Amino acid sequence: MLLITCPVCGVEGDETDFHCGGEAHIKRPATDNPEDISADAQRDYLYARKNPRGLHFERWQCLRGCGKWFHAARDTTTLVFEKYYGITEPAPDLSQDSADKSTRS
Repeated sequence: MLLITCPVCGVEGDETDFHCGGEAHIKRPATDNPEDISADAQRDYLYARKNPRGLHFERWQCLRGCGKWFHAARDTTTLVFEKYYGITEPAPDLSQDSADKSTRS
């Protein structure tokens, strides 16, 4: 079971209290001139997703509390949420945190 804390309203719950919106920080192709977007770029935007083993950045929605979206950094091997952060914030650099954990082990 995944235990999640909403960084916006502070509600805590399991994954049934939240909705996973998939991979975070996916860049949409420029739409100033839609005719210039290749079919490959459109396909990749709609369907191509990373499925890493280890740290993964995801979008989540708080269903039981405020209803807002937020980002979370989660380790897919341990299912531990490393960090929660706002939907408008860039992905955090957690490499230093990982180095700190490995030196403590």
